[in-house]
Amino acid sequence: MRLEKKATLVSTSVAGLLVLIKMTIGVFSGSIAILASAIDSFLDLTVSLFNYFALSRSEKSADKDFNFGHSKIEPLAAVIEGVVISISALFILYEALSKIANPKDIAYMSESIYVMLLSIVITAFLVAFLNYVAKKTKNMVIKADALHYKTDLFSNGAVLIALALVSFTGEQLIDPILGIGIAIYMIYSAYPIIKEGILMLLDASLAEEEMNKIEEIISNHKTVTSFHHLKARESGSHIFISVHTVFNMDISLYDAHFVTDKIEEELKKLFKDKKVYVVIHMDPYDDSEMNDIEGV
Repeated sequence: MRLEKKATLVSTSVAGLLVLIKMTIGVFSGSIAILASAIDSFLDLTVSLFNYFALSRSEKSADKDFNFGHSKIEPLAAVIEGVVISISALFILYEALSKIANPKDIAYMSESIYVMLLSIVITAFLVAFLNYVAKKTKNMVIKADALHYKTDLFSNGAVLIALALVSFTGEQLIDPILGIGIAIYMIYSAYPIIKEGILMLLDASLAEEEMNKIEEIISNHKTVTSFHHLKARESGSHIFISVHTVFNMDISLYDAHFVTDKIEEELKKLFKDKKVYVVIHMDPYDDSEMNDIEGV
């Protein structure tokens, strides 16, 4: 089983445990902050399950219906996760405003504090594990999941501080005000997840730094006199690169093909944690202007 899939199973199990604990205390205590955290953990559980199935599906090989494979399921999952985070934030915002309009004291204060302490410890270990997997695999879904649970870690810490302040001061408005702050932070955190996923779904080019590295690899081969129409995009854990290379007219097809094989091998090493697909067109002369006119 891929490390990414194992990570989603771990995050699903942790989210399920946190939902059970937080929801129980949230309902009995009446704390909007804890209830908001419980709802967020439930959404974490749902999203982690979805991510597991998305990663499983993305592993399927290309077929007649999906010639380039199913890798775009991964950025789609990341966009859905970002939207889910935003929707949950809006619900928390609604609940917080409702409590400001209709104040209610928090019960089971000691139990609530212990639950949030436990949640922080468990979530901290999970975030560390997901960050490790994200750095090792550079998988977008795991990266989004790690960011999601990182926001949970911050929100859990904020809830704990709020409960402590309410306990010492007796001011119940601290709870819904903090709930508003958590909601705003969740929306702020969801934005880059959604943006990155949408850009990948729209086949945005690789970052300028990565494109420069690709150009450098091609330019290092002196047999290639020039190149044009370089295109590169990322789709989940896959990278697609295409380029037209220009050779001298007197070079043999065998030698030109050998050079392009070397370029392809070096490009795959450049993105060693990804599945890289390279298409190199060999030209006997620079036909870039002609192709531009024809709209190629």
